[in-house]
Formats: sequence, C-alpha cells, structure tokens
Amino acid sequence: MVPAMSFRSVFAGVALAAVLLVAPAEAGGARRPVVLELFTSQGCNSCPPADALLGQIAATRHDVLALSLPVTYWDMLGWKDTLASEANTRRQKGYAEAMRSGGIYTPQTIVDGVDDITGSKEQAINAALAARAADMESIPVVLSATPKEIRVLVGAGRGGQDATIWLFHILGKATVAIGAGENQGQKITYHNIVRDVRAVGMWKGQQVVLDLPRGDMAIPPSDAIAVIVQEGGYGRIIGAAKIGRPEY
Repeated sequence: MVPAMSFRSVFAGVALAAVLLVAPAEAGGARRPVVLELFTSQGCNSCPPADALLGQIAATRHDVLALSLPVTYWDMLGWKDTLASEANTRRQKGYAEAMRSGGIYTPQTIVDGVDDITGSKEQAINAALAARAADMESIPVVLSATPKEIRVLVGAGRGGQDATIWLFHILGKATVAIGAGENQGQKITYHNIVRDVRAVGMWKGQQVVLDLPRGDMAIPPSDAIAVIVQEGGYGRIIGAAKIGRPEY
C-alpha cells in the first residue's frame, strides 16, 4: 500500500529548491552508494557469518548502502525472528521472480539489484561491489527533513525503463539473544535493519518530488530512512540515498 503523500508537479518555488538541492551533487560529480541487501533470519544457522560481514561493510564502507532484511519463512523452525517483516520476504520473492531463480534462500545478498551472491562469500561480494562502482548508472536522489515531513527529490535523467521509488525504514543496530531454534543460545548483532519497505512512487525520467508525512515513520521504530530508485520493480538500481531522522 502506498502511504498518503503529496505527489506534485514541480512548480516555480519548488523547482528553485530542487535545482539548489540537485546541482551540487551533479557539479561535484558525487556518486551514489552501491546498494547491498542481505536477506537473513535469526532462525538460519548459516546466517551469522553473513550478518557479521554486513556489519563490517556497514561500518567501514561509506561508498556502500548495506541493508539487512530479516525474513519470516524460517520462523517455523522453532524461533520467530524478532526483526523480520513480511515486506522483506515479499521483496526477496520479487527478486527471485525478476531474476527467474529457482527459489529463495538465506543468507542471500543482492548487489545493486543485479548480482545474487551467498551472503557469507566475502571475496565474491567485494568483487561485485567493485564492479558495480566502476559501471554505475546514477540519477540524483536528495533527501531532506522538516518537522512535518520527509522530502524526496529524484532528479531527471536517462534510464533504461521506468523505475520504482522505494522507501526503507532502517534501524541502525539491534542485538538479539536467540532463545530457540538453530541459533539457540547465540547473541547476534544486526546492522542497518530494514523494518519496513514500500513503494512510494514511479520515476519515468522526469524530476519527481515526494513529501512524505513524518508521522508515517513512527511505527515500526526506526532511526534512518533510505530511498532506492530501481528499474522496473526489482531490476538494476539507478539511484540511492540515506538520511538519519533528525529530532525537532
């Protein structure tokens, strides 16, 4: 479901603000981060090494937007993942359909919407990150916050096809003591946890401005948001940005 929002054409006043926001990134040649998505579960005994690797990347690679997406389908193994959401599970299934893969699994990483790699394979993941950074399609995405709303500005550009604008609610860090299932007795720390993800608009090559009410972001608890612009629904990523949620 798309949340209530103002989806407007850019008239004179907003157009000026948009130019001021986008121009510095274009003029300075700013590059967007490469997006790394890890599908994981507290009920998956092969996931902890992948969770640790994602935490390391999140802490050290400022050129990477590293996201942890806990899924729900291993809850049947005796432990209900305390951070998982059906939205994350739907996103992983969307990738499987778009990539025509045989199914879904954990730990799975998707790099920039195009590369499918087992989440614990550090060398393969680093190679994919480097390849995507060297051959990156990028359109400007600028996020800003006011006391009442989050403004999302997606700049004009050329893309291979129409793209979906995705909004992610992110919790920076959580440590969970797992009481049952395959990881019973372990205490695992998760980083950049996606607590909700939803489509909020479409991009067709033209500049788009979205004003999203801040009240929509109170539940589930999160301390940052990210916006990803992705060809089709689950194709190549062409724009990405992240912003913390300032308190007013």
